[in-house]
Amino acid sequence: MAHYARIEDGRVAAVIVAEPDIVATLPGQWVQTSYNTRRGVHHGADGEPDGAPALRANYAGVGHLYDAGNDVFYPPRPFPSWSIAAPEWVWLPPTPRPTGGGIYAWDEGQQTWRSA
Repeated sequence: MAHYARIEDGRVAAVIVAEPDIVATLPGQWVQTSYNTRRGVHHGADGEPDGAPALRANYAGVGHLYDAGNDVFYPPRPFPSWSIAAPEWVWLPPTPRPTGGGIYAWDEGQQTWRSA
C-alpha cells in the first residue's frame, strides 16, 4: 500500500492509502506521496535521513500545492513576501528567523520577526 494525493487545480484535495491498481481505477489525477519524505530528504522509521530517494520533496497534505513541472509537493505560501526554495521546497522569509532561543512570529507588515 502507498499514499496517494488527489490533485485538483494544482492543489491536494485528498490523501488516501491504497494499492496502485485501485488508484488506477479512480477518477481524477492521483499522484503518489510518501510520509517519509520532507524537505527533499527521505527519512527512515527512526526519523533520521536514511539515504533513500525522496519522493516529490514533501509529503502531500490536503491544501498543499502540487507543482507538476517540478513534480513536487509543498505547503501553501504562509506570507506574500516569502519565497519557495528548492531542493527542499520550503518557504523562506525575506530575512532569516533570529537565532539564540525565544519564540518569534513573522510580522508581514513590517517585514521583520517580532518576539511572540
